[in-house]
Amino acid sequence: MHAQILLLCLLAASAQGQWTRLEPLPDKEGFAGAFAGVSADSLIVAGGTNFPDKMPWEGGVKRWYDDVHVLRDPAGKWEKAGRLPRPNGYGVSLTTQQGVLLIGGGDVQEHFRSVWKLWLEGVEARFDRLPDLPRPCAFMAGVASDGIVYVAGGIERPADMAALATFWALDLSRSEAGWKQLEPCPGPARILASMAAADGRVYLFSGASLKQGADGKAEREWLKDGWCYSASAGWRKVAALAHAAVAAPSPLPGRDGRLFLIGGDDGSLVNFEPKDKHPGFPWRILAYDPAKDRWSTAGEVPFSRVTTPAVEWRGRVVIPGGEARPGKRSPEVWQGLLRSTD
Repeated sequence: MHAQILLLCLLAASAQGQWTRLEPLPDKEGFAGAFAGVSADSLIVAGGTNFPDKMPWEGGVKRWYDDVHVLRDPAGKWEKAGRLPRPNGYGVSLTTQQGVLLIGGGDVQEHFRSVWKLWLEGVEARFDRLPDLPRPCAFMAGVASDGIVYVAGGIERPADMAALATFWALDLSRSEAGWKQLEPCPGPARILASMAAADGRVYLFSGASLKQGADGKAEREWLKDGWCYSASAGWRKVAALAHAAVAAPSPLPGRDGRLFLIGGDDGSLVNFEPKDKHPGFPWRILAYDPAKDRWSTAGEVPFSRVTTPAVEWRGRVVIPGGEARPGKRSPEVWQGLLRSTD
């Protein structure tokens, strides 16, 4: 028994040893729904939300932010680099060769159609406006593949009871042509899904569909399905996850021919009480092999996070802030290596 416990401890230590903390974000609460990416070889985290005074079940009011924070070196300190055009959260952020795309999002009153390209010029954040989305959108998924940006799902207005069954694409080489509406995913319309790109194809995993509940508020159905899209063949169904993984860090990072899904909310503790004792979201990592169309386990992370991007920076994956448990953010910034265990 003692030998088994020692082995489990060693395995956990080995998995966690691949992950280390960077300088925490310069806000004691941290942010959920922030934008993040890389420009000028620097890590950028911008916008997002938190509850600065009290938790939502205590009557706390959510606040939206417009600060742009920059980390120029993994051993460095965060610097302020300006402000977003307006406070914003829960959109899609994607790193491209031209800069970080900030797509949609919203605030307490409305969701946005706006798309911005953010890049660093010296110590300042600069912005270019790109064509607007066809409709306002937040809580969607997105990914860039071969110079084309794809956005799937989301909701148009903060109080909507149904997700958008939409799939849009923007060719960055001719962005002036605007967004193209593509054939939507045949599965349920969804929010908070994850997307990934591999070998010229894009993938859509999990998320939650919405319907009006008995209390008149939006109610989630937790999805486990997986889909693959290519311009030549359209959509096809791929292997489902063993469990839902809503709002997992996205786009999914790739390594060694695998796509890695880190954590995500599986819905198992959705009605947990008391709320201030919620243990957090799953720590597990899943690896998807597109060539074999199958999922496998790939260890764990030493943290619980949802509603935050995954950013590839200097050979590692960075998870900046995010929601550690319902309503509670974290200022921690983790960087790590991903390896498949099969």
